[in-house]
Amino acid sequence: MTGFDRRDVLRALTALGVTGVTASLFGGTAEAAGTNPLDLKFAVTEQFRPFDLIAPKFVQLDSPARPGALVRTGIRPKAPYGTVTVQVLDDRAPVAAGLAGAGISVLGTYDATAGQAGIEITTAGGTTVVKTAPADLRAPFGFAVVVNENAVTVLADRGTGWRPLLTERDQVRARVDLRDPAVLGRLGYAYGTRGPARLGRVRAGYYGQAGVRDPHVVQYADGRPYIRHGKLYLTMTNAGLGFFQQAHWAVWTLDLADPTKLEQVATLFFARDGVVLGDHAGQIVLDGDRFVLLMSSWGDFSFNGVHVRHTVTRADVLSGVHVLPTERLPLPTTVSSWDPALTKIDGRWHIAFVESPAQQPAFVFHPALAAAPRGADYDQGLTLLGADVSVSQTEGTILQRVGGRWYLFASDGDAREYPVYDLSLRKLGTLNAPYGTNIPHPMLVRIGGRWWLPTFDGTQYAEDVLGYGGHGDFILMRST
Repeated sequence: MTGFDRRDVLRALTALGVTGVTASLFGGTAEAAGTNPLDLKFAVTEQFRPFDLIAPKFVQLDSPARPGALVRTGIRPKAPYGTVTVQVLDDRAPVAAGLAGAGISVLGTYDATAGQAGIEITTAGGTTVVKTAPADLRAPFGFAVVVNENAVTVLADRGTGWRPLLTERDQVRARVDLRDPAVLGRLGYAYGTRGPARLGRVRAGYYGQAGVRDPHVVQYADGRPYIRHGKLYLTMTNAGLGFFQQAHWAVWTLDLADPTKLEQVATLFFARDGVVLGDHAGQIVLDGDRFVLLMSSWGDFSFNGVHVRHTVTRADVLSGVHVLPTERLPLPTTVSSWDPALTKIDGRWHIAFVESPAQQPAFVFHPALAAAPRGADYDQGLTLLGADVSVSQTEGTILQRVGGRWYLFASDGDAREYPVYDLSLRKLGTLNAPYGTNIPHPMLVRIGGRWWLPTFDGTQYAEDVLGYGGHGDFILMRST
C-alpha cells in the first residue's frame, strides 16, 4: 500500500460496506487462528549500527566557516542535545566549538601548542577549564563537540571515524544547567579559531545517536502497527555519549522493502520539573486523532527511582522536533517502573510495565500488567492484573496478539530468554529466538504474513572514554 495511509483506505472501504480486509491488504494472508507464539522460530536477518553525531534530517547549520575567535551563529536547539562539527584544514590549528551566547559558553577546545583537548565553561563568574586530555591532531581532521543533557564530549575524526577524546558531566552541571530553558534559550551553536588557522565546513544540529535500543512499534489503539508509504514507524532510544541521562527518544521508520534503511524522522524531548529532558524507553499509540505517548523517566536518573510518564497530543509527533510536557502515570505500584506497553484489548486499556523494587546496590526488576475499567481512559482507575515476582532481571514488556490471542512478551536477562505470558502473567514458555548481549526487547510485529522482531544488543561505543550507556546495534529477526 505504498503511497496510501491505511486508515484512509480502510475508512473508504468501510463506507462502501467492505469489511474484514485488514489482514489481506496490510498483513498478507490472514493468520491462522490458534497460531502459537511458542511454535515460531526466529533468525537474525539484519544487524548494523546507526551512528550519527548530527541526525541527518535535523541539521540546523551547514556552511563554510566564517573567520573569528568565536562565531556565534544564533541558531539554537530546543533541548540540550546538539552537536557542532568543524573541518580543520591547517596543521597545529587551535579550535573551539559548542554553545555560546549572552555571557555563557560551553565549549570543547583543542590547543595544538599544549597538545591537549579541553572542556571550558564560561559564566558570570569567569572561565573555567573543567577537564583536559592529551591530544595530537594533524590536519586535516574533523573536530566535534556534543552536548547530551549536561554532558559535554569532545571528539575527533582523523579519517577513520569519530572517536571521543574526553567527556565531562558533573563539573559542567556544577557551573551551568543546560536543561533549564532560561539558560539554553540564551545559547546558540558556536565555533572559532584561537589563532591563524583555516576552517572548512561547519555543521550543527540535533544530536543523533551512538546506537539504538528499546524499539517499540508505533501502533493504533487496537494493536495494529502504524505503516505508511511502505515504512514501519517505531520509537527507539537514541544512545547518548554516556549514561542513561545522555540518551533521548526518537521516532524512526524502517523500510519494509529494504530493512537496512532505518531513518530518524522525529526527535522528542520532555518538559518536567522546570527542565527539558531526554526521557525515553516508551511507546506511541495513535488513538483516533490523538497520540498517546508513554515514556520512562530515565532523563534525570541518579539511582533515586524511575517511573512511567505520559502525555496526549494532537501534534504530529511522527515528524519534526517536539518538547512536550508530561505527567506521572498513576500505575498501581509502589515501586519504580519503566518500559510501558499500552493496548486496548477487548475494549479495555491494558498496560504492561516493569516493576523495580531496587536499583541499589543492584537493579531488581520484573514484568507486571495492569488494566483500566471498561469504558475508562488508559490512565483512569488502573488495577494490577498480575506480576511475575519470580524473576529479577526481566524487562522490555510487549503486548501482542498472536493467532487471535493476546500475550505479554518480555526479556529475562538472567535466563537469557524471552518469556511468554498470558494476561494473568502465567508463564507459558519462551520464544525460540536468538538472545544476544544486554537485555534485548522482543518487539514482535506481523508484516506481510511473517513475524518480524526488531531488537538491539549491548555493543558499546568507546566505553573506555565514555563509560557504560552508548550501546545498541540494531538487530532484526524474522520468523523462518
